[in-house]
Amino acid sequence: MPQIYNPLKDYGYTPITTFWEDFTIAEAFGLDAIEDTYQRAFNEWHSNYKMMTELVMVLNNKIWQYHFYNEDKARVYNDLYTTLAAWCEDNFTSDQLDYYYTTTD
Repeated sequence: MPQIYNPLKDYGYTPITTFWEDFTIAEAFGLDAIEDTYQRAFNEWHSNYKMMTELVMVLNNKIWQYHFYNEDKARVYNDLYTTLAAWCEDNFTSDQLDYYYTTTD
């Protein structure tokens, strides 16, 4: 099976999840599948700040992937990103926020 390209590596970040791949697969099944994939990832990993940080990064990169040629997907990813970024800022501790801001900067 061919490997799915993960652009997070381009930023010097080593992915710790399969979130990029999971969303790439979900895209083939439509917008509801993207939202379902997000909900499953959030429900499973919301107590792990590193996983949530990576999920924010994936959602942000997915916005840009679709920004110019698929407005519907870009909008879904933007809504999910905005929701999760706000959740992280409201729920992470000070040390967790340091990691979050350093990693996503």
